[in-house]
Amino acid sequence: MDHPIKIALVSGFDYAFPGGINDHIRNLAIQFDEWGHSVYILAPCSTQDNIHEPNFIPMGKPVPIPGSGSIARVSLSVLLRPRIKKLLEEKKFDIIHVHNPFAGFLTANVLSLSNAVNIATFHGFGSPGLGYQIIYKLGASKIAKRYFKKLDGLIAVSEPAREFISNYFPGDYKVIPNGIRLESYTDNVKPFAHLKNGMINLLFVGRLEKRKGLKYLLAAYRRIKCDFPNIRLIIVGPGKPDQDSQRIINEGNLKDIILVGPVSDEDKIRYYKTADIFCSPATGHESFGIVLLEAMAARKPIIATSIEGYSSVITNGIDGILVPPKNDYALADAIKSLLNTPKLLDTISNNGHKKVEQFQWNKIARSIMDMYISCLNSKVNTRNE
Repeated sequence: MDHPIKIALVSGFDYAFPGGINDHIRNLAIQFDEWGHSVYILAPCSTQDNIHEPNFIPMGKPVPIPGSGSIARVSLSVLLRPRIKKLLEEKKFDIIHVHNPFAGFLTANVLSLSNAVNIATFHGFGSPGLGYQIIYKLGASKIAKRYFKKLDGLIAVSEPAREFISNYFPGDYKVIPNGIRLESYTDNVKPFAHLKNGMINLLFVGRLEKRKGLKYLLAAYRRIKCDFPNIRLIIVGPGKPDQDSQRIINEGNLKDIILVGPVSDEDKIRYYKTADIFCSPATGHESFGIVLLEAMAARKPIIATSIEGYSSVITNGIDGILVPPKNDYALADAIKSLLNTPKLLDTISNNGHKKVEQFQWNKIARSIMDMYISCLNSKVNTRNE
């Protein structure tokens, strides 16, 4: 197909709140726009203050719902249906690409009303997420399966994500991972000078939710602080430390911990550039781990937990070190091992930087566009038969 196509990328999650799915959609839109396609983003949105995409269409206000060790900010409004119907009739999208199609009501309503070619990407892994809990608790699985049959193309972001969703909706899934924009991580990006003062910088990036495992990193930090008094922990991401994390900080009278809070994408990259070691101690429910790609792109050594989503990205001892989840002893030993073995630190950094090249967004987007074109051609051929 050699002409531009009109694409709707649909997220069920609050587009104003940082997260891997919305980052995925944002970067996919940027790449498709660079190729000359017409791209619209549909998502619930709590505030548009920091949203700059010209073709973003807010679809209702999200509500926070606890689930899977996290907070899902999704739309549960049934009043959006007439608006969705009118929008789809006006825009006449060629492709509607929904992400986690049963997370809240927006994606399901878009699917049910769509006459376009429908693609879905499934990002989840672990215990059933909010959407699937709603479907089965309300006895609506038959309705969900009817919507599922409207999907022309199925994508999972990792093999663990494919295996997980297949338990609920068996199908022919193609694994297409998350991506990274390497051009954003050039040597021109400077670290924060005030943090490059002879201290060793450990970095954590992520929402401060229980499943991200911050308390285990804090416990590990407490174990090594005496041996490495010049070590510092930088915590980047929205939220506040939970009670366990705060207790570890207070009881250990831990010093040199910087709670940064949420930051812009530009500053996030600068924090990666500032780090000496990146740690991601998540306890589960990670289908992939975009933070791993970000650290690799910044050429930083990674210590992460051996959960399935992370193990699908990292080869232990080659481009990262994997430790058992919820084990601050192993996490502390891994940090000490890297600090005591500079050659290993450099090897892991360099290997990670080589691996991340396969995840560049232009390559990931090309695989997704190939699916779009294949499904479009298949639908045309079916209509002509």
